[in-house]
Amino acid sequence: MKLNQIVVFCASSPGHGQAFLEAAKEVGKVFVEKQITLVYGGGRVGLMGAVADAVMEKGGHVIGVIPQFLNSKEIGHSGITTLIEVDTMHERKAKMNALCDGVIAMPGGFGTMEELFEMTTWGQLGLHKKPIGILNVDGFYDHFIAFIQHMVDSGLLKEENQKMILYSDNIEDLLEQMEAYEAPPVPKWLNIERS
Repeated sequence: MKLNQIVVFCASSPGHGQAFLEAAKEVGKVFVEKQITLVYGGGRVGLMGAVADAVMEKGGHVIGVIPQFLNSKEIGHSGITTLIEVDTMHERKAKMNALCDGVIAMPGGFGTMEELFEMTTWGQLGLHKKPIGILNVDGFYDHFIAFIQHMVDSGLLKEENQKMILYSDNIEDLLEQMEAYEAPPVPKWLNIERS
């Protein structure tokens, strides 16, 4: 499956050291090389801004989606291809989902985790069949990956749903996995019509 537009969820902070920022720049460079449009949260700061800047500097296309209350605080990126303003955080996620063919989570905090889990949950419920990838920069997601395995080992997450999240520390490898992704079937109990 060709991925034309990908959402990247990541931090509005740069993090410590250079690894995260360098990864953000590499993602931007690879997106432009592969003619992938970046869809993201519309910010000009942190890793969000770094990914967007990298795409724009290489002549690519960037669509930002930002709630009005954040844009009014001058956090919105005015130097991207398109900046879409919405009313709420929920509308932001719904719009980003509508615009994308797949999702990548880079290092981030609570916001990134919430966005990643909501998109994964929507996939689990069959609301979309898009690939979801995690770019595990500098081992950032190692504990998260172990925790998801713990969910499976505890009987609280099916192994087929665990496989919905793809992992790599290399953006090109991750994109290859995402292009080959096939969504699991929707559980039968979700297909039963209520009488």
